Amino acid sequence: MQFRLIPREEKFFADFAALADRIVSGATLLERMLASDPPSWDTALQIKQVEHECDSLTHGIIQRLNSTFVTPIDREDIHALATSLDDVMDAIDAASGVLRRYRMSSLRYGTRELASLIWQAAMQVKVAVEALERRDGVHDRAVEVNRLENAADDVHDEALRRLFEEERDAITLIKWKEVLDLLEEATDRCEDVANVLEGVVVKHG
Repeated sequence: MQFRLIPREEKFFADFAALADRIVSGATLLERMLASDPPSWDTALQIKQVEHECDSLTHGIIQRLNSTFVTPIDREDIHALATSLDDVMDAIDAASGVLRRYRMSSLRYGTRELASLIWQAAMQVKVAVEALERRDGVHDRAVEVNRLENAADDVHDEALRRLFEEERDAITLIKWKEVLDLLEEATDRCEDVANVLEGVVVKHG
């Protein structure tokens, strides 16, 4: 056992897990919001609250990082992981916010499908983050996040194809493209988290 005169601050792992848990909460609320026609607009306000909670957690991690002498993983990795996790929730919040703003009453193909993939990717991120401290199981979860992101790309492409083929109103088309792009972006941000986690495991494994 390696002796350290100054102990490492291990609370970062618990903070990452808390962030990942809030992301799953946000993704769950997004699915719930989109489960009906019209969507449950007020649920977007609950998602915004979760986004604020993630901002607070991220700020706390960065503040602690600036005052911690010995960290469990490299400082730049702590910063990258915290900000990439926060970016996932930002994307979920942006998508729900646009949906609420535009009051889309009848959802198009791709909306619920992408929300489901976001939730699945968020769950994989949560499991991977919880596995980070022991460095076991992160790779398999990262591979699954990558698969889900590829699936989201396919759904997004098909949704856009149908949108441009079927929608005749230009303003409605623009609104729906923004919604679909933001939903797909949330899966991209999950993949960013997976990439950071894999990098940490390779470096410290």
